[in-house]
Amino acid sequence: SFAALSVWERERGRLRVLVNVGDLAADEEEFPDAEAYPVHQFPEITEFLHERWAGGGEPDAWVETAEGPVERAGYCHQRVAALRRRGRGCCVVAPVVLHGRAWGELYVARPAGAPVFGRADADFATVLASVVAAGIAQTERLEEVRRLAFTDALTGLANRRAVDIRLDEAIARHRDDGAVVSLVVCDLNGLKRVNDTLGHAAGDRLLERFGSVLSLCGAMLPGALSGRLGGDEFCLLALGPTADDVVRVGGEVCVRAGDLGLGDGVACGIASTGDPIGEVTSARRLFRLADAAQYKAKALRAAKPVVAGRDGGLDDPVVRLADSPPQPAGEGERRRIRGLEPDA
Repeated sequence: SFAALSVWERERGRLRVLVNVGDLAADEEEFPDAEAYPVHQFPEITEFLHERWAGGGEPDAWVETAEGPVERAGYCHQRVAALRRRGRGCCVVAPVVLHGRAWGELYVARPAGAPVFGRADADFATVLASVVAAGIAQTERLEEVRRLAFTDALTGLANRRAVDIRLDEAIARHRDDGAVVSLVVCDLNGLKRVNDTLGHAAGDRLLERFGSVLSLCGAMLPGALSGRLGGDEFCLLALGPTADDVVRVGGEVCVRAGDLGLGDGVACGIASTGDPIGEVTSARRLFRLADAAQYKAKALRAAKPVVAGRDGGLDDPVVRLADSPPQPAGEGERRRIRGLEPDA
């Protein structure tokens, strides 16, 4: 008439109930927020179970009854006491084992007066616990696949795919309710020099260290996403904070990048719908604006961010650059567009 699934949280030394189903007692909830029990109240999960499987055996479920002794082996037997307190007559406890370790337990019970569980019931519960464990393992594998699909392996930041998805979502939100979307694009200066003179291991350390700087600064903006776009290009995506807050954090990124000891700081460009950059209806437009500002910052060797739309409003050269239609260009023109040479 009742079943529960609990997880053993080793670091907290407790058995935490994830879900209760069936005929619930007055002190039970279907999805409890805080139903947990110190593991020392259930020593079998940490003591004899491990001894029992140490030789390679499988963990078997067992039956408890409300008629069992409350005092056993020198401790108060909480399972028996709980059965009596909640009007239940018997239960089966089936360990859930994942990767050779106790993950938690499946617990099923019958009301007082119902037939007592037998050995066949306990064996069936053992099989059910194995099915639960297989489902949990599959979920963990899927979560790991998802993590790898959206995470940069070197820095642990979001990768380009994750940034593109989040940016599309943010622009959709901006179109719906006008929420401010800001994008900070950073290009790490001097990575090639570090790779050529100190080796690629040193270059990787520089990328990792800057990734940590970006993550730390991104934490100053609630909900911001820190990402590595590829190579030496990184970004911060913020939805909600004001443009001024984002520019302030971008300045902090530049300061901290200059203090890394490796490389030559960072070129930082920012575009925000909170600034006068015209209508932004696509993720591509906001990205082009931020990227163009970053190229300008690199050309100027700017020690602070270049912000699209500021100082010149809609006449700002960064905005004009992003608004200009694509046209075939020679190498000199391409270099001017990238900000490597001044306009004639």
